[in-house]
Amino acid sequence: MESAMKRLVCLISGLLFSGMVMAATPAETCAAQAAEKKLAGAAKNSFTKKCEKDTAAAVTQRCEGAAKDKKLAGAAKTSFVNKCVKDGGPAQ
Repeated sequence: MESAMKRLVCLISGLLFSGMVMAATPAETCAAQAAEKKLAGAAKNSFTKKCEKDTAAAVTQRCEGAAKDKKLAGAAKTSFVNKCVKDGGPAQ
């Protein structure tokens, strides 16, 4: 019984941790990419700014596509897209 409980705790901990990893913001992801490329100063700032802009545009495009798939228009589309972008993109 104790072994099963330990496995359950490990499983839940793993799921929670994976959710936290997936919830990284675009700024954190772009900063990590800049660090991988060993960028510093103006090059790092420029890369990070462009990366964040591109990431936001990609999320918006995916949300627009999801709204189109749902055949939304007008205020419903605007509301859906705004919430979708705020949440980080459409559910997979």
